[in-house]
Amino acid sequence: MKKTKVVTTEEILLTLCQSVTQVLAAAGNDKVAYSPMVQKIQKTCLRPDLGCFVLFDGGFSGLVIINFTSQAAMEIYRKYMMSMGMPESELANFHTSDEVGNVMGELMNQIVGDFTNRVRMELQTSINQSQPKMMAINKQVQIMINTQLDQPQARRVTFSTPNHAIFYMELSMDKTEFIQLHDFIPTQDENPDDIIANTNAAESEASESVEVLTSDADDDFLKNLGL
Repeated sequence: MKKTKVVTTEEILLTLCQSVTQVLAAAGNDKVAYSPMVQKIQKTCLRPDLGCFVLFDGGFSGLVIINFTSQAAMEIYRKYMMSMGMPESELANFHTSDEVGNVMGELMNQIVGDFTNRVRMELQTSINQSQPKMMAINKQVQIMINTQLDQPQARRVTFSTPNHAIFYMELSMDKTEFIQLHDFIPTQDENPDDIIANTNAAESEASESVEVLTSDADDDFLKNLGL
């Protein structure tokens, strides 16, 4: 008998960790790593110095929090902006700056967006995310989901940057298992750039074909006229 594949909370957490590292790598932070050990925690909290949270619901409900130390936030922010061509002299100098909060909030939005896409492709279910909320704080603030979870589970993962700055990701969600009933081919995420490139290539080929046909028709017409 074929062994049934089961996806647990820890594997969903691993998918989220992969979204964090890949999105940050695309934003100029290509050596951010996460610990192979995960902590079981009793509650999720926003912690100093820069905290961000996103709620999601749908196939399953949960909460994602990322707590950045000021050093980690500034390192990620500066590398991201400089990778986009921003001069270092024009960058913010403090993690409490609105610009830093906005940039980190946008990165958080991309991380959870990447995570929801992975869930849709790999687990064949859909979840929706709220708008990320980012705030600079100097004390711990407990965050709870405004829905009743049957068996809430909370996990914390430690991340580190190339300069050894630390930040933490916390996930709270229902205890859940996805059980694969039969084989399927995971949905492939379509890249908008690839779609545009393929469309342009097809239009170019069609244009060349029209030009060839027009040229042949003109030659035949001139021959009939004896020219």
